[in-house]
Amino acid sequence: MNRRRLAGAGAVVTAGALLCGCTPAAEKPRTPGLEPRGTVLTTVKPTRQDLTNQISLSGKVTIDPVFGIVAPVDGEIRYVSRQPSKTPATRPIWVASVWDDGVPRRVEIPKDSIFAGRLMEDRAEVTAGMPVVSAKHAGYGIVAEIDSAQAYRISGAVQNVRAQIKNGPGPFPCEALGTIAALPSGTIPEPPPPTPDPRQSGDAPEISKLPAGGLEAGGADGGGTAGSEPTGMRLVCTPPDDVKLINGASVTLDVITAKAAHVLVLPVEAVAGIQGKGKVDIVGADRTRKTVDVTLGITDGKVVEIRKGLRGDETIAIPGPDLPAAAPNADQGGSGGPG
Repeated sequence: MNRRRLAGAGAVVTAGALLCGCTPAAEKPRTPGLEPRGTVLTTVKPTRQDLTNQISLSGKVTIDPVFGIVAPVDGEIRYVSRQPSKTPATRPIWVASVWDDGVPRRVEIPKDSIFAGRLMEDRAEVTAGMPVVSAKHAGYGIVAEIDSAQAYRISGAVQNVRAQIKNGPGPFPCEALGTIAALPSGTIPEPPPPTPDPRQSGDAPEISKLPAGGLEAGGADGGGTAGSEPTGMRLVCTPPDDVKLINGASVTLDVITAKAAHVLVLPVEAVAGIQGKGKVDIVGADRTRKTVDVTLGITDGKVVEIRKGLRGDETIAIPGPDLPAAAPNADQGGSGGPG
């Protein structure tokens, strides 16, 4: 009789375990609809296509917009002693030279503009593409402010700009001026002190052997008078003379910075990084990821050019690799180690 009762009790326990859905302690329940972290759900293969880096910007018609002129090469900047003029230049004006291995490369402001200030100290080391001079376009121009999300897509040379004024003229070509980089406040040095009258000192006048158009700066540096104001990143362009402009009118700019034919591309979601260097995850036959470095080219916002790092037949994971996690207890100040 006791054996029957024990057997019946065991049957009840087994049935109860089945009804409650209990699992052995070694097994962990899985959340329905979620895969384990790191599981590759979507993949893509590189393709080839023609690519255009094309951006739409919102701008406004502005009077006397400020823009920057960049250093043409790496080297030492030497400014010309020049004061601002009240009238715009009728030809390009020499304002500085960048010396590279003993060879000077001129920096000029374009015609129809006014010198607005130095952006660097005289004889400072500069790199190619660094803004070194600010200039002010005389008259109407079109200015489009650029946020950080657009900066790298438009940082290269602007090949083509077309503008459409809201409820006004367009589309029409718009000539880009200078660089898009944000400009620090520019300064203009005080004019040099007056030269003593040689008739009073008895000294003979010295004939300058420097080229016409200004003297190399050196003794003219000082506190400086006010020059141009600092700017955010912006694109400045000028329309044809026959386009009627109204100050403050809204404008849409269509900007093309680069084109490439039959290049290897991946969706931007598959790439960590969007400019210069990046990383992608190659998926192996066993579905494991291997992160590799790639060299990136232009992008249209949907796909990005892969210049180096892939053959073109790999399987790539989407999304791309994440940035590595910060080390635990890392010093936020960057000093590292115990104090």
